[in-house]
Amino acid sequence: MTATTATTGPEPSASPGLPEPVGDPPLLEVRNLTVTYGGTVPAVRGVDLRVEAGQKLGIAGESGCGKSTLALALLRLLPATAKLTGEILLDGEDVLTMKWGRLRAVRWAGASIVFQGAMHSLNAVHRVGDQIAEPILLHSTRTTPAAARKRAGELLEQVGLPAARARAYPHELSGGQRQRVMIAMALACDPRLIIADEPTTALDVMIQAQILRLIEQLVADQDVGLIMISHDLAVLADTCDRLSVMYAGRVVEEGPARQVYAEARHPYGRALSAAFPRIGDPASRRAPRGLPGDPPDPAALPGGCTFHPRCPVALDSCATEDQELREAGGERRAACVLVNAPAADDSRSTS
Repeated sequence: MTATTATTGPEPSASPGLPEPVGDPPLLEVRNLTVTYGGTVPAVRGVDLRVEAGQKLGIAGESGCGKSTLALALLRLLPATAKLTGEILLDGEDVLTMKWGRLRAVRWAGASIVFQGAMHSLNAVHRVGDQIAEPILLHSTRTTPAAARKRAGELLEQVGLPAARARAYPHELSGGQRQRVMIAMALACDPRLIIADEPTTALDVMIQAQILRLIEQLVADQDVGLIMISHDLAVLADTCDRLSVMYAGRVVEEGPARQVYAEARHPYGRALSAAFPRIGDPASRRAPRGLPGDPPDPAALPGGCTFHPRCPVALDSCATEDQELREAGGERRAACVLVNAPAADDSRSTS
């Protein structure tokens, strides 16, 4: 991975957005993370996340909501123009204060990432097997090149490709095959946390299902944590334990994945859910509905609740009063003044 720098600010105060930790510390805990580009453009604004070992967290939202910036920030893969403040605690150690040598040791071995654009992430002039073997050799001084190449072939078979494809160059593979190579590379060093940024974007539905089941099995067998980013709420609800919905750089709703998908408490979460068909549900025989407008420009965020210009149930106060995450029943939280009000006509819940 490419070396980057991060600027850390003063220690943030504890956020009310997450429940108090119980028992062992989480595998990953993000506290009040902010990412600003050019000193003035906030791409991520005060995000709090927690992932336990063996837990699968989904992150959803439209393009431009800050999901990929958040994913890259977790391993300090953003350009030097990005300023990061807050805390990113991986096994209790703050990624933002790690020295370069320690950060290199953590990447791939402690946490790895599956990038969305496989063709831009793979080196065009090296065989894919050598690229999978590279992090194995870097993180295990006792592994021989022959053993690393053998392991690369095993990983390719694990993600549904013949081991012989290790000798192929990226341009000789299809888009779906390249994405599977990226997944194999992310698994190479047995990381404790996997960050998957749209991991099945280039795959057909059959292979997508296989890859999702593979990732789920990995989490179950090796007790690793998973952060999966996707536009597809149905996939996240089926795959993940918990779901966080992002809008304009912030988490606006979080809770058990199936509950958030079926009965979102934030108007934006309900709009995202309504954009997907409910196949086989007699109560939802309606065409998917889109949400008018676009996410706001991070350089010109509206005042008050940033969703209020698109919100079908906005109050007058929403234009001036920002909303923090608040309790929404059970283990759910939503950043809406109407969080405990009955669902409005913009929602479509399913059982």
